[in-house]
Amino acid sequence: MKARFSSSLFTLLFCGTFAFSQSPQTDKKADDILHGVSTKYKSYKSVKATFVITVENPKDKSSDVQKGTIYLKGNKYKLEVAGQDIVSDGKTRWTYVKDANEVQIDNIRTDENSITPSNIFTMYEKGWLFKFNGEQTEKGMNYQLVELVPVDPKKKNIFKVKLTINKNDKFITTAKVFNKNGSVQTIAVEKLTPDTINDDSLFSFSDKKYPGAEIIDLR
Repeated sequence: MKARFSSSLFTLLFCGTFAFSQSPQTDKKADDILHGVSTKYKSYKSVKATFVITVENPKDKSSDVQKGTIYLKGNKYKLEVAGQDIVSDGKTRWTYVKDANEVQIDNIRTDENSITPSNIFTMYEKGWLFKFNGEQTEKGMNYQLVELVPVDPKKKNIFKVKLTINKNDKFITTAKVFNKNGSVQTIAVEKLTPDTINDDSLFSFSDKKYPGAEIIDLR
């Protein structure tokens, strides 16, 4: 049975609902920026985005690049990346591994340390500090830089996240995720389209879509 592509790669792809409490290590400028991003995303009923993930491992100097698409509506999602389709209706998750032609089924579990496409809007409500790292201009566009670190590093596999946010649109364009194992994941959003998902069947599994696939129920 093939391993599932780690959902942690989608950390901060959208970074929605920020509800942080102020602390000496959290500055108001970063707070204002993140709440602006939150307000923007919360105004959408659904989101579709295409993205590129680059995973770098300094230990062996390897890197891997994957393109993907994510569809989000409430706690439902469909993720297409790295030869897999991952679908969730908010309660159950189906992972189709294309080259093995198999479907893995499991229940969605609530874990504050587990990062999934459905909780990326709320995962930073607790346990994170953030600061404003200035602005930069690139190709005529203005960006704001925000850095996040965990309040209790022992409870997170991530020790730092760097966000680049389009100042005018309030969209997160890139998120650079630094893991304790030394790997660095850079998620770059190529295109984000709000309020275009009208068919909820996108978030449910049908074996007709995957004829002949082996079904592995892990529930």
